[in-house]
Amino acid sequence: MPSAFYISAAHKSSGKTVVSLGLCAAFKQRSLGIQSFKKGPDYIDPIWLSQASGNPCYNLDFYNMSEKEITHLYEQYASQSDITIIEGNKGLFDGMKVTGGDANADLAKLLKMPVILVVDATGITRGVAPLISGYQAFDKDVDIAGVILNKVAGDRHESKLIQAIEYYTDIPVLGAIRRSTELIIDERHLGLVPANEAPESQAFISRAAKHIADQVDLEKIKGLNQQVIKPTTVKVNIAKKYLTVAVAKDSAFGFYYPDDLNAFKSLGVDLVYFDTLQDVQLPKADALFIGGGFPEMQLESLSENQSLLADIKTKIEAGLPTYAECGGLMYLSRKITHQGKSHKMVGVIEADTLMTPKPIGRGYVQLSPTNKHPWNKVADRVYAHEFHYSKLENISPKTHYAYEVLRGVGVDNKHDGILVHNLLATYTHLRSIGGNHWGGQFVNFIKDIKNKKL
Repeated sequence: MPSAFYISAAHKSSGKTVVSLGLCAAFKQRSLGIQSFKKGPDYIDPIWLSQASGNPCYNLDFYNMSEKEITHLYEQYASQSDITIIEGNKGLFDGMKVTGGDANADLAKLLKMPVILVVDATGITRGVAPLISGYQAFDKDVDIAGVILNKVAGDRHESKLIQAIEYYTDIPVLGAIRRSTELIIDERHLGLVPANEAPESQAFISRAAKHIADQVDLEKIKGLNQQVIKPTTVKVNIAKKYLTVAVAKDSAFGFYYPDDLNAFKSLGVDLVYFDTLQDVQLPKADALFIGGGFPEMQLESLSENQSLLADIKTKIEAGLPTYAECGGLMYLSRKITHQGKSHKMVGVIEADTLMTPKPIGRGYVQLSPTNKHPWNKVADRVYAHEFHYSKLENISPKTHYAYEVLRGVGVDNKHDGILVHNLLATYTHLRSIGGNHWGGQFVNFIKDIKNKKL
């Protein structure tokens, strides 16, 4: 039976991600099959977790998934593993609702998983006891099975912390991780620097694994919970490939949900990846998908690849079905200005992108499709998310939009989903789940365009 546990904390920035990465890599080094999950609408942590575990990391999100969908996705992939790790977001009891229902604690209860609480021990000794006791008492249905102390100053500090926890609580201490510069990941405005940008990412993961293996009781953690998960066969795509979609995937663009990509494959789509920094033209394909990322960190290289910029513009203007999100939208605008310097981009969207020091749109989004939306069977309400430190300027007044924004920012606080030719470009990140299986909608749109040409 697989072992399963939920990594949470008292508050954000306690070190959950470093602990989760270290645990994934340390268990992997012991030749165990690791399946990781991340709560919430995050791309960056899952990229790191995927690299550390050797398997794709899947997101579990109360906002756009039903409890049944969450449970099914979890069981589908957890049943194939030896160790299952869910990394939470924010604090254990933090969520959108003051009454709960969408917090990490609720997800742990739904999936019947024990919680390991990561506690940032900076500047605290005896006070750690009431903190842990309070979290334990707040919701007694949550199984806080152990504590990992993080950023511990030294032996004396560790001794005081453990004495207080053992004297006042019945929760075991599973590890005490020393403060170390080796465990610092550079941060950027959206959070952790994506592993697809960090050339030293594997070296960092290896260091984290060593710290965790040396300072955390892996055997005790492995034995915390032997979870009974009904065997679930992961669906193997047997659909005949009849469509090809070119997908941008490199150090500028890498924000894709693996279950969305799996959905494409199950619909008979062959995904062909290309590099916006190196490739001089698009691969032969029936459609184009450019996801999110950090194009602002690669502006010079993106702009210098004039051959690819021209090829993309020509093909979109010729009617190539295209979907772009956030970074992809920015890339398709006329130019991106960052720190006072402007770089020419594709130019198929009649607008300019300006990077901003503070977030423009960050959080959950609710959209309503307009009558201009080109795809069929779009849900009346689309629940998704946005994370962008940029805005569009000098937008053509003739621009048509696919969505009205009911919650969030989108392009201009009122609309999102710029429509040009057969392109739909949004600041919103969609996920092909719940009532919005956008992958199938896009595939049907591609087929319609292809049939019209024939």
